[in-house]
Amino acid sequence: MQALPKVIPINELKNTAQISKTCQESEVPIIITKNGYSDMVMMSVKLYEQTIAKLQAAVLVNESLDEIDNGGALYDGGEVFDSLRRKYGEKS
Repeated sequence: MQALPKVIPINELKNTAQISKTCQESEVPIIITKNGYSDMVMMSVKLYEQTIAKLQAAVLVNESLDEIDNGGALYDGGEVFDSLRRKYGEKS
């Protein structure tokens, strides 16, 4: 289960060293509020890259499912890998 995002007011952004440290240590995005309302999201580059990778994977999975729903060809995974091994050979 993923932890809830941390929420901090915008006036706490003055302490940039502490904000940077908080972002690096946090495994979830940090919500920045302005006048009591959500205004921005801040996260480490590592978390951002992980999030983007998950989104890209989800898009590919959904595209594949749509292709199957629309009559796309299905292939046996073992046969595909065997074919690739024959074509390109085993690599260790």
